[in-house]
Amino acid sequence: MSKKQLYTREFRQMAVGRMKVCDNVTTLAKELRVPRQLLYVWRDREEAITLRQPSGAKSASSAKEEKKEVQRLKRLLAEKALEVDFFKGALQKFEARRQESSSAGETPSISKSRR
Repeated sequence: MSKKQLYTREFRQMAVGRMKVCDNVTTLAKELRVPRQLLYVWRDREEAITLRQPSGAKSASSAKEEKKEVQRLKRLLAEKALEVDFFKGALQKFEARRQESSSAGETPSISKSRR
């Protein structure tokens, strides 16, 4: 009888990682001296663990990156809000001047009596 060999978690993760990018799983299994079917078992277990982890269990570095991105987007939104306010004010001034000129009794460039 053959003795069941135990593999470390790091070894299994490394093997699954290499399996994801390799072209031939059989060759990888021979290189690692692991049964090919076992590689698939490890892969399925890793995927199941990944799916079970709550979305809040993010790494600290990804949380920092997300926080930086949120700050950048907030800054960009504030800049766009200032631009919108500027253009709204400019449009109001333009409309006010247009109303003043039309009510001042100026003659229009095209008369209405032409028909």
